[in-house]
Amino acid sequence: MAINNSLLEKLEAIRLRFEEIGQQITDPEVIANTKKYIKLNKEYRDLEDLVNVSKEYKNLITNIQSTKTLLKDESDEEMREMARAELDEMEEKLPAMEEDIKILLLPSDPQDGKNAVVEIRSGTGGDEASIFAGDLFRMYTKFCERKGWKVEVTHVSEGTAGGYKEVVFNVTGNGVYGVLKYESGVHRVQRVPQTETQGRVHTSAASVAVLPEAEEFDVVVRTEDIRKDTYCSSGPGGQSVNTTYSAIRLTHIPTGIVVTCQDQKSQLKNLDKAMIELRTRIYNLEYQKYLDEISSKRKTMVSTGDRSAKIRTYNYPQGRVTDHRINYTIYNLPAVIDGDIQGLIDRLQMEENAERLRESEM
Repeated sequence: MAINNSLLEKLEAIRLRFEEIGQQITDPEVIANTKKYIKLNKEYRDLEDLVNVSKEYKNLITNIQSTKTLLKDESDEEMREMARAELDEMEEKLPAMEEDIKILLLPSDPQDGKNAVVEIRSGTGGDEASIFAGDLFRMYTKFCERKGWKVEVTHVSEGTAGGYKEVVFNVTGNGVYGVLKYESGVHRVQRVPQTETQGRVHTSAASVAVLPEAEEFDVVVRTEDIRKDTYCSSGPGGQSVNTTYSAIRLTHIPTGIVVTCQDQKSQLKNLDKAMIELRTRIYNLEYQKYLDEISSKRKTMVSTGDRSAKIRTYNYPQGRVTDHRINYTIYNLPAVIDGDIQGLIDRLQMEENAERLRESEM
C-alpha cells in the first residue's frame, strides 16, 4: 500500500505551526494583547486534535513498514503468519484514518466555535404553531442540557393557547454554533391539535434562526448610533418585574435593527444581554452573504442560507422525523422531541463533510 507523502507533508507543516503557537501563547507580549492571544489560543485548540490524530497516523505507517521488513527477514512460519494478520489489520485501518484526517484538514468555518443566539417563531397554524414553537424550545433546551451548555432566554412573546409566538435565547458553551447551525430553517409538525374535535391531522410550522454570537472585537458598535429606551417588563416574574423600568429596547440607527430584553429584573443585566444580541445581528448582516454563497453549493446548509426553506417534518401519527435536506427519516419522534437530536446533526455533518471533500478534490 502506497504511503500518502503529500498528506504527511501537510501534517508536518501543521505540527510545526502547532509548536510555534505553543511558544507564542507563553510570550508576555502576546498575553498582553488580548485580541491576538484569544485568536492564537483558538488556533492552538483547533490544531490539537489534528496533531494527535497525525501522531497515530505516523505510528501506524511506521508499524506497517516495520512489519513488512519483519516479513522479509523472518523465516519462522508461525511468526510470519502473525505478522501477516497484523499487517492486514493495519492496512485496513489506514484508508479510514486518512479520510478522517482529510476531513480535519478541511478549513472550518471560523464561526463554528462561537456561542449562538437562537430565535424560534411560530409560523402558519395559529395556536397550534405557537404550541409547536414551545415544543421546539423545550427540545433545544433539553439538548443543550445534555451537552452541558447554558441557555439564557432574552425575549419571550407567549401564545394565546400556550407555547410561544416568539422566543429568543442565548446558548453558551463549547462549539455551540457549529452544532446548532444545522437547525436554522422551517420546521413542520403534522398532528391532531388539542383544539381539534374531529381528530383531523393538521400541518403547522415554526421557523428557527441560529446566529453566531458576535464577540466585542468582531464588530464595533458606536454608542452614538444606538437609541436606548426603557419600559416596564410584561409577563411572569412577579411585582418588581412588572413595575420597574428594567426592560431594554435598543435601536441601531444606521441599520434599523431593534432588539429587546426583559428577562432580568436588573436594567444593567438586560442592557448587557441586549448589546450581545445587537452586535450579533449587525455582524450577521455581513455573515449572511457568506451563508448565501455556501448554501448554493451545499444542500446541508440550505437551512442557514435560506431561512424560509423547509428543513424538517415531525409526523406524530407515524412517529417519524424526516430531514428533507438529506432525505433522512427516523422513527423515534418522542426521543427527538425530548432533545435527542445529536443523531440527526451527526448525519448532516457527515453529509456536509462528504460534500466539502468532493469540493476540495475537484
